[in-house]
Amino acid sequence: MKRPAFALRYILSSGLVMASLMAPLIPARADDLSASALPGGDATWPNADGRNVFTHYSANMTFEKRLDFKLGEALFQRLWVTAPTRTKTADGLGPLFNSRACSGCHIRNGRGHPVDENAPGDGATSMLLRLSIPPQTADQLRDHLDGKIATIPDPVYGGQFQDFSIPGIKAEGRVKVTYQPQDVSLAGGEVVTLQKPDYQMTELAYGPLHPDVMVSPRLAPPMIGLGLLEAIPDDVLLAAADPQDRDGDGISGRVNHVWDIARGKLAIGRFGWKAGMPTLDQQNQNAFQFDIGLSTPLYPNGSGDCTETQKNCLTAPDGNDPEFENLEAHSQVTDLVLYYTRNIAPPARPDAHDADVVAGQQIFTSIGCASCHTPRYQLPERPDMAEQSGQVIWPYSDLLLHDMGEGLADHRPEAQASGREWRTPPLWGIGRAKQIDPRAQFLHDGRARTILEAVLWHGGEAEAARNSVTLLPPSERRKLLAFLKSL
Repeated sequence: MKRPAFALRYILSSGLVMASLMAPLIPARADDLSASALPGGDATWPNADGRNVFTHYSANMTFEKRLDFKLGEALFQRLWVTAPTRTKTADGLGPLFNSRACSGCHIRNGRGHPVDENAPGDGATSMLLRLSIPPQTADQLRDHLDGKIATIPDPVYGGQFQDFSIPGIKAEGRVKVTYQPQDVSLAGGEVVTLQKPDYQMTELAYGPLHPDVMVSPRLAPPMIGLGLLEAIPDDVLLAAADPQDRDGDGISGRVNHVWDIARGKLAIGRFGWKAGMPTLDQQNQNAFQFDIGLSTPLYPNGSGDCTETQKNCLTAPDGNDPEFENLEAHSQVTDLVLYYTRNIAPPARPDAHDADVVAGQQIFTSIGCASCHTPRYQLPERPDMAEQSGQVIWPYSDLLLHDMGEGLADHRPEAQASGREWRTPPLWGIGRAKQIDPRAQFLHDGRARTILEAVLWHGGEAEAARNSVTLLPPSERRKLLAFLKSL
């Protein structure tokens, strides 16, 4: 990749620590460290270093490529500003947005947290609301059935509810969340109080929402290991799918087929809470467009998610510039961000051989959790993805859609995913969530404050495993949680 001069100037002026480029090339392996203790294979970052454990590059990356990683990191952290400015490569924010930077949602590359009404200005940043309506016309229905459009946006508020805006443009409103407590009794006398969320959009600036609007809250997921997940072959995912539950185990995972914009055809989805994105590049560019309001090669609209009814929004100045492909986040930006997000390394598991962790892993498998949270993959050789090529990885996900029951349903289809289906989220790094950000929470909408709460929300295909957890003796449940926290 040819490094653009603008990016090199940016990183040198941003104060990023270039000394980190001198870190060890490949993690040292103790004689007794099994493969599962290195979840990303040779790409695993070897050191557990607190809040920044999700900020490191693939440990097998060559020295020469580390600069590209740091350039991508600088762009991931860039605060975009309103157009026009003298700095043409940093303007074009909005007009409507949820965050000014990628890192504003993915704090230290960890998971997000729900809307906090006690934090003024926080808004729906690391948790946002997706909007859609049923097809309204024959053309919309045809394109939806053909897979060319995954969802139909709200005609006024678009595909995402944005509660921030540039000066002179009204933000779409505010997001409010309230919770209802639900008690769950566990064997041994423990009672866990779950919190069922209810979402409201208030102070609507552009009139009412569509009467049939469907709303889905989405928490920012952690960023580690995404390139390794992308390197899992399609045929491996297809072989694991069992949509008709032919083996009778109650698990019927299936792939989501979604539109690949770059290739102009359907492809297997593997990124996002409902596997709605086929590639990491499209996932990144979609976030640039809808979260920050930036035009990109795949999403060239300079007005972001503005709709035809938001006239002032559509006519606001944008940062599209002929010098940079008539875009705001042009291909040099998106290519560097892609390399960065593809190579954020999973950290090593120092407690992998702890006796309780090993026992907890056996419980995890015996009660059926591994039926969806597939532990291990052998990746093929990939000359185009050197850091991911040939690695043995332990993400604990099949990347398939599963019916998770009514309790977790958002009742909002996305491409071929139903309103009750969710992609199995990878579990690697889950035990580090609170270490990276004490506000971090779990599940697609952050309703779960602890890992145990997240488990207890499982239903549908996971109900049997969830019930097994409630019936475990306290000592065995503690071992199961020790295993999950070790990941």
